[in-house]
Amino acid sequence: MVTSDFQRARRPEHKEQRRDAILAAARALATRDGVRSVTLGDIAGEVGVHKSALLRYFETREEIYLHLTAECWHDWAAGLHAALDGTTDATPAEVADVIARTLDERPLFCDLLAHAPLTLERHVSLDSVRAFKLSTLEAVKDIAALFTRTLPGLGAAGGRHVVGAVTALAASFWQISHPPETLAQLYREDPRLGHGVVEFTPRLRRLTEAVLTGLISSADNA
Repeated sequence: MVTSDFQRARRPEHKEQRRDAILAAARALATRDGVRSVTLGDIAGEVGVHKSALLRYFETREEIYLHLTAECWHDWAAGLHAALDGTTDATPAEVADVIARTLDERPLFCDLLAHAPLTLERHVSLDSVRAFKLSTLEAVKDIAALFTRTLPGLGAAGGRHVVGAVTALAASFWQISHPPETLAQLYREDPRLGHGVVEFTPRLRRLTEAVLTGLISSADNA
C-alpha cells in the first residue's frame, strides 16, 4: 500500500481498513519485539506509509497501543467466558489455573498491562483516555461478575479485587520473566544476578490461587 492510496481513503469502510492495517502492524511488531521497542516509524514502515499518514488515523503511537490494550481486555474476557461459563462450583485452584493459562496465551496483553498506566495513558488526549477507560471498565465489570458467579464466596467486591490483583501480578511477572537481551545475557553470564527472574505461568497461578483463597476467607469472616 503506497502513501497516496493510504491518504486517499474517503469512504468509511476504507478508513476502517486503514485503521485495521495500522493496528495489525502495531500488534505484529509488539508481539515480536515488545511494546517498548516499537516506534511510530516502525509501524509506518510495516504498513508501508510515511508517519504523517498514520497520524490521520491515530494521534500518537500511544493511542494505537491504548486501543490494542482495550481490545485485549475484551479478548481476555471472551477467553475467560469460554473456560468458565456455566461453572458455579469451581475451586480457587481451578479458577487460578484458568486465569494463569488465559493470560499466558495472551503475551501482548500481559506486556501492554505494564505499559498502559506507565506511558500509554500519559501521551494521549483526554478524549482518547476517556474512551479507553470506559471500554476497559466494561470489560472489568464483566470479568469481575464472571469470577463472582464462578466463586460465589468472593462477593461482588471480591470479584473486582481479583481482576485488579491478577492483572497487576501479570504485568509485573511478564516483564520480569521476559528481560531484554542485555539483562538476559547478564543472567547467563552470572546466574547469581538472575535470582529474581520467575517462570510466568507457575508463579502467576500460585499467587492467583492465594489471592482467591484469601479474598474468600476474608469475605467469610466479614
